[in-house]
Amino acid sequence: MRETAEMKVDPTRASALISQLQGVKDKIAAVAKGRPVRLVAVSKLKPANDILVLHEAPETKHLHFGENYSQELTQKAELLPRTIQWHFIGGLQSKHTKNLAKIPNLFCVSSIDTLKKAELLDKYRDDQIAAATNPDIFGKIKVHVQVNTSGEESKSGCAPGQETVELCKKIENECPNLELLGLMTIGAIARSRETTPENENEDFQVLREQRDLVRKELGLGKERLLELSMGMSEDFEGAIAMGSDEVRVGSTIFGVRGPKSEAVVVA
Repeated sequence: MRETAEMKVDPTRASALISQLQGVKDKIAAVAKGRPVRLVAVSKLKPANDILVLHEAPETKHLHFGENYSQELTQKAELLPRTIQWHFIGGLQSKHTKNLAKIPNLFCVSSIDTLKKAELLDKYRDDQIAAATNPDIFGKIKVHVQVNTSGEESKSGCAPGQETVELCKKIENECPNLELLGLMTIGAIARSRETTPENENEDFQVLREQRDLVRKELGLGKERLLELSMGMSEDFEGAIAMGSDEVRVGSTIFGVRGPKSEAVVVA
């Protein structure tokens, strides 16, 4: 039987985390108006103690946590309860796929932007299932295809249009261990800062259009949900107003992050 590591919990820190998470949930509910929106609490460079507080506190019992670094996610997944639903939201490199595929409670990889990465993730999850004594713990890995909606050279992601459609089609038809959950974008920072529930973000508009295009080109019925994963700490309310199904919020919940060199997995 796998046991969760013993971790110290500072009551003052725990109270602040619970209050901050609830504040974000309240804002989501106010904009979503009853529509379900998944909140991924981005815990990168924050200790596993913080995650455990939000996962186990009766007031929150939060399930979905996001990490940007493959090694950090792997370490935390080993320490923390299997009931957590992990999201890999950082820039995906081919070398990350093998270790990510080993995590049974990996809910989603949100940064698929090439067929090679999708195929490797699919292959390694298949290898994991074949080698496991209990293969039932390894389900399909959900994925978002990342779209570069702003056209910035510094941003990862498929170009809108045929490149996005073709990658989605390949995942849908040729990667049996992956499930195409939807599309994700990280838009231009300047646009994010100007986004409000009343002021629409151009990047979010592009992602909506791409979702509709993918659905049409793949012949998917309206009963098949293709998610929009868009919106972070600065613009999540505006993203929800434009139809986002998932938002990724970190510093608003966990506070400002220190340098990576000072981060610890367990405090």
